[in-house]
Order: sequence, then C-alpha cells, then structure tokens
Amino acid sequence: MEPRILDAISSPRDLKVLTEDELGILANEIRQEIVAVTSRTGGHVASSLGAVEIILALHSLLDCPKDKIVFDVGHQAYAHKLVTGRLDAFKTLRQYEGLSGFTKPDESPYDVHYSGHASDSVSIAVGLAKARALKGTDEKIVAVIGDASLAGGMAFEALNTIGQAQLPLVIILNDNEMSISRNVGALVKHLGFMRATKEYRETRDHVQDFLEQRGKIGESAVNLGRNLKDSLKQLVIPNAMIFEQLGILCTAPIDGHDIHALRETLASVLEADGPVLVHVVTKKGHGYAPAEADPETFHGVGPYDIESGALKKKTGGAPSWTSVFGEALLHEAEQDPDVVGITAAMKGGTGLTKLGEKFPDRCIDAGIAEENAVGMAAGLAFGGKKPVVAIYSTFMQRAIDQMILDNVLSCNDVVFALDRAGLVGDDGPTHHGVFDLVYARMMPGMRVFAPADEAELVHGLHTALALGGPFCLRYPRGAAEGVPLPDSPEVLEPGVARRLREGEDVAILALGRMVGHALAAADILAESGVEARVVDLRWAKPLDRKAIKNAAKTKLVVTVEEGVVTGGVGEGVLEILSEMGEATPTLVMGIPDRFVGQGKVDQLFKEIELDAEGIARRIKQKLQS
Repeated sequence: MEPRILDAISSPRDLKVLTEDELGILANEIRQEIVAVTSRTGGHVASSLGAVEIILALHSLLDCPKDKIVFDVGHQAYAHKLVTGRLDAFKTLRQYEGLSGFTKPDESPYDVHYSGHASDSVSIAVGLAKARALKGTDEKIVAVIGDASLAGGMAFEALNTIGQAQLPLVIILNDNEMSISRNVGALVKHLGFMRATKEYRETRDHVQDFLEQRGKIGESAVNLGRNLKDSLKQLVIPNAMIFEQLGILCTAPIDGHDIHALRETLASVLEADGPVLVHVVTKKGHGYAPAEADPETFHGVGPYDIESGALKKKTGGAPSWTSVFGEALLHEAEQDPDVVGITAAMKGGTGLTKLGEKFPDRCIDAGIAEENAVGMAAGLAFGGKKPVVAIYSTFMQRAIDQMILDNVLSCNDVVFALDRAGLVGDDGPTHHGVFDLVYARMMPGMRVFAPADEAELVHGLHTALALGGPFCLRYPRGAAEGVPLPDSPEVLEPGVARRLREGEDVAILALGRMVGHALAAADILAESGVEARVVDLRWAKPLDRKAIKNAAKTKLVVTVEEGVVTGGVGEGVLEILSEMGEATPTLVMGIPDRFVGQGKVDQLFKEIELDAEGIARRIKQKLQS
C-alpha cells in the first residue's frame, strides 16, 4: 500500500504545512477511508463525504482546540475525527465502546459539544462568542450548519440574537440542495470579501452617521444608499437578504469542494469584527458515486458493498416496526379521509412514504422543526382532522411544550407515534428514546400505549384513532417480533393488560419490547424452580390497577420497561401499590440513571441487565436478599 498523507496527520497543525494541492489529495484519501470504514460499520456517509473540504479548510486556518468549531448534528464530522488524532480508532466508529458517530467532548478536546440533534450549533456558537467577550480572549468561533438545520426555529432564534449582539463569529452554511448560479463571479466574490472587513464596516458606519447628521437631505441619501445596496445584493446574492436584515453579513455562494476558494474566503471572514455567514455549496456523497446518486439512503446507512453501494441487509425475517406502522397508517387513511400524517424531515424514516405517495395532500413534512410539526397538528385537530405525528422519540423531546399546551390541554384528537422508542443502538445517547414514557405519562389525559409485537402496534394505532383525544404510541427501532398481522384491527380497552404466563412466585410486569425479554427470563427462572408470572402491561397510562393488585399476591413484583426508571412506569406501579397499602417487595428495572452509550442493542441490554439473563439474575438476587 502506497504511503498516504492521511497517515502522517496526527493533529490539525499538520495541515498547515500542506499545499492546497496536497490538501486536495488528502480530501480524496479521507473519502476513501470514510467509505472503507462505514461500509463495515454503517454511518452517516453522504453528509460526511460532502463536508470534507470545509473541514480541511477550517483546520488548516484555525488553531484548534483553542479555536472552536461547532458542528450542527455532528453527522458530517468524520473528516474532523480523522484529522484530530482518531485515525487508528476510526475503524471502531459507532461500535460498542468505540468512536461516536457524532462529536463528543470526552472523546477528544477538539469536540466542542455532544451533538446529535439539529439546529443547536448557532446558539452554542453565540454563547461561546459571548463567553469570549466576557473573558477578553481572542479565540475564533465557527458554526457549521446545514441548510435543513438552519430552517429549524432554534437556529433562527440564534441568528436574531447574533444580529443584535454583533459578536464576531463565522457561520458556515453547508448548502447541499442547490447549485451555484452562473451570475456569481469574481466581482461578487470581491464585494463579499470587502464587506467582511473591519475597514469596510467602520467606514460604512462613519459615513452613515455623518449623513444622518445633515438633516433631511442626509437621511434621503442614506435611504437611497440602502435601497441601491439591497437591490444589488438581491440581484447578485439573492439568498442573502434575510441574513443581512438580521445584521449578519453574507458572502456570495462558493464551491464547497474547492479548497482554494474555501481558504481564500475563510481567511478573510475570520478577521471580521462582526458576524459573517459563509454560503458554501456542496454535494451530498461527493466523491462516492452510490452516495451521490442516492444521498437519502446514504444519510444514515448500515453496512454496504463498496463497489455497488448495495446495503448488506439480512434476508427474510420479521418486518420492521416502522414499516408495519407505515402500512397500518396507510390503511387507516384509506378508511378515514380525516387522517393526516405529519413528520419532521423523516418521511422515510418514520414510514410515511407510502402515505405521501397515495395521499400527498394528507402527508406533511414540516422539516427539522418538531415544534412547528406538533403545533400544526393542533391546528389540524381544531379543524376537525385526525393528525398522526410520526417523529423519533428522541426528537419529540424538542416539542414537549407544544404537546402539552397546544394539544393535551385542549384534549385534541392527535396521535403521537414515537418511532425509535427505547435503545436505538449505534447512534448512542443522543438518539436513545428513553425519556418519552416519563414526559408522555406526566401529561393529564394522555393515553400511552407500548405494543409488545407488531400485531399490537396495528391494534394500538386503530385504537388511538378510534378513541380520540391525545394518544401516545411508542415502539422501537429494528425488526419486529414476526407475529401474524391482524386482518382487521381491534379497539383495545384502555388500561387493560394481558397475562401471558402463569406463576405464583414472582410477577413480572413488562412493557413493550421488554415483554419478550421477560418471557425469556421466566424460562430461565423456571430452571431454578422459580415460577414467574408475566404480564404485558400494554398501557403505560392508564395502568391496569387490577393486574397490579393481583401481582402483589406473589412474593415479588417486578417492573421492566425500556425507559428511564426515574419517573417511569415502575414508579407508577409503586404509587398504586402504596395507595392500595400493599407491602409486597418490589424491583423496578429499566434504563439506569445515566446515559447509555452506543453499540448493538443486544450489547447494551446486557450491559444494563435488561436482557433475559440480566432480568433473571436480578430477580434471583432480590428473592435471596
């Protein structure tokens, strides 16, 4: 194997001795490394391939970790990891106890924050810039954000703050959805450089003050200048106006795969004494043909064949929870014209693609704006429709206020379908959906249903739409249980559990995916002479008080949930037992009071003792104590 420049890079300082041609060669080597590793581990391929030159240009000019690069979401930061001393560990990307797929401060001093959710980078950057001003230091602050993330409300709120505060920082808008217009040439680039300089800003302010002191004639001249300036900007930089009106200078779009253009522009704007937005145009998946051709699939992908780009999926087996939900929602929409699906930039990921194809007017993608999606659902409900809001559990956390005040308070007919509930695996703590049982259960009037298999999921969605009122349906990621689907869904009675196994020694009250683990744990306990009753709670709210009272007749009541134990279903069971005056010993099992790392879900279950063996072991220990 021929020596690579990449193998000689141990820190960003090594980039400073490279020529721009050598940086271009390094960019190609980094892309090859990303493809080689992610073909085995999976990962966010398209975004990271598209941002390679941006990262190299930044690190070649900045002095990190003193200077700060804040990555939005962080799924575009693989090149950043490779040039910050993590090349040897890169093969462990997204693996158990390996490198995170996102930026992670306890993994490297070059990582500023725990990323994973969109639209937060600009807020963090302005906070860093304010801290710098208060300390009187001089580090550079750069936020890297994609065009989709910039549409999020949090990003716009931060832009407003930046425009008011006029703190020096650079925002790189990584725009991978448009092509560069031909009318952007050398003159416009020069104007962008000139306007970003301190001298330009000081002269502009001085002239404006002078003219405004000259009465009506001076004010007219100022207004004429503004109108001419805005007209010119709108002609040659048509997307700059919103940022300029917020008080943020905006450059003309530049080619995000041109190292020279990036370095030339960044060298200028990094010296500006106010906020500057650098508009960079890139191509998702750049340099790897399959990812360029299908960037949506390669946004977040499992292992794949490098030559063809074909995914290495297991053949046969049970359908995914998501696909079952998507088919069930389409069926409900076919039967009821009032059903409307809503998602937040995850139409494919939440199973709404088929609904969108058949009923495009009844399938809404709000973009990366969960608060807007949930608020929109309230409006649809007020208008007599039946919105089904399909969002990943971890992302619904961003819209808790809209769930409570805009929907639950009004007792709206709205279904919150929380995909990826529980542990999700390789994406780690920023994506585990372990808090929804707590935040959904705390809402007055909310019903919360967690199916143990895909047939229950179909019944659950039908029940949610039939009963009306706010309803939360949560289900995990990955393959379902493989049970037959019902020919016609049933309306389930709220707060009624299912007893799946008899036993008088221990009662295991399990929820959702944990039901299968509980049944397997009961088999292990039976080998030791312990007969365990297994109850599928089905409902996290309302809880089945009768099933709980009967469970108290055994020697030990055990609750098992795939959510945090603090404030979870187990605590709800304890409250009911206390109200009933029952003194039966209890054991509450779930996600412990810490953040769980990344890895295959089975590995994580074993680590926190939520696999069958762990559940059985802890029950034996409790019985013996």
